[in-house]
Amino acid sequence: MAEAEEVFAPRSVLLPGRRSLMVRLTCNGGMRPALLDVLNSYADGLGEEPGTELFVVSLDPDDETIVWLYEIFKDEDAENEHRASNGFQSLMQSMPPLLASPPAVLRTVPLRMSMQEDVLSEDWEF
Repeated sequence: MAEAEEVFAPRSVLLPGRRSLMVRLTCNGGMRPALLDVLNSYADGLGEEPGTELFVVSLDPDDETIVWLYEIFKDEDAENEHRASNGFQSLMQSMPPLLASPPAVLRTVPLRMSMQEDVLSEDWEF
């Protein structure tokens, strides 16, 4: 008899007081790999921004020049600390030559987040 698959319920939390940004970055043709390098270097330093609770980099599946960012900050102070961080300052200096236009920023107030518990514990291979 086959073993029953273990079912994981998503973990869900309310996000009172959080702030978030969705950012569309449009890079110059052929520059997306360079932009991703800059964004990955920035993400590697997020330990200096403990109030940046989530930072997601996504590729646009329909346009090779677009990268999407989604960020959640603990509160307004954390968002301000993000902008004042050394990593963010370096990012802002590195990106302009790679971008075809200024970043498009949509500010939002996140209400709830649900995530499968095992997502961060999976053994990802890159």
